[in-house]
Amino acid sequence: MRGKGINFDTGFADAFAREAGWSTREPFDPTVVEREMRIIREDLHCTAVRITGGAPERLKVAATHAAAAGLEVWLSPFTCDITADELLAVIADCAEHGERLRREGADVVLVTGSEISLFTDGFLPGDTFRDRMPLLARPESLRQALPTLPARVNAFLAKAVAMVRERFGGPVTYSSIPMEQVDWTPFDIIATDAGYRSATTAPTYRDTVRALVAQGRAQGKPVAVNEFGCGTYRGAADMGDRSDSIVEWGPHGGPARLTGDHVRDEQEQAAYLREVLAILDEEGVDNAFWYTFARYDLPHRDNPSEDFDLASLGVVKVLEAGHGTTYSDMPWEPKAAFAALADCYRA
Repeated sequence: MRGKGINFDTGFADAFAREAGWSTREPFDPTVVEREMRIIREDLHCTAVRITGGAPERLKVAATHAAAAGLEVWLSPFTCDITADELLAVIADCAEHGERLRREGADVVLVTGSEISLFTDGFLPGDTFRDRMPLLARPESLRQALPTLPARVNAFLAKAVAMVRERFGGPVTYSSIPMEQVDWTPFDIIATDAGYRSATTAPTYRDTVRALVAQGRAQGKPVAVNEFGCGTYRGAADMGDRSDSIVEWGPHGGPARLTGDHVRDEQEQAAYLREVLAILDEEGVDNAFWYTFARYDLPHRDNPSEDFDLASLGVVKVLEAGHGTTYSDMPWEPKAAFAALADCYRA
């Protein structure tokens, strides 16, 4: 595997959360971001970082610090509840900044959005992301919307790639999900966010990865798995990307409470990491990005019934107050998955 990566969140928010002034990363402190990028490069032994979020200025700050740390920068806008034209403006801004970093000597990949069919207005029925999400649980409604979805997604992506090429001279990709049926012709890298193994996908997981890599080889393009991971409680490995379903969310963003009784299990998360990463490596994936470095919106608490970090897919547990002991200047403490990822990437 060439690219040993991790996701880095600069703040995600839907329309309701933005109105309330909330995002998944508050506060956003550039000094902390700079230090985290150095830890990601030097201690986690990552060679690449996928920087996500909806605020262009935050994305650019994080990208600049990542480049300075010697990381390959995957500049990846992940917006929510904005129009396609508004997303194009964000992508253009990132493309121009990515080109500046590239000309200064950094390795940069420009990602033309993430899962836009769900998170961007106008591709699926529903005025907001919260309106669209229930479609996934209603197969009949989803089937009615799917026939015309790929054409709309690919028309947008063709426009986005053409616009990016005018501003950016490096590789270009997109973080896809299967139902979008992306036409990869205009891209340099095939990339998916659907890299999670769960109890449902486990029987076919390796075959799915193998087929994706074969598709890339047929087109002469490397394949990236832009997200894979699980939470930090017993049974989370079976949940995969649904690990945070044990959280009941407040109306304006942020966790309100945990549902059910759950046992903290850092070793299960670490074992999942090793197992899935081994499959991705063995099957010829070029870049893999664990999701994620930190979930600042899901802080750790000593009381298990209030420990939101159980639902976090991060390799560090964010503390509600104070600093950690391993890194006395950081507001978090590494989990077992941190050491597991460092060991895998060092090797």
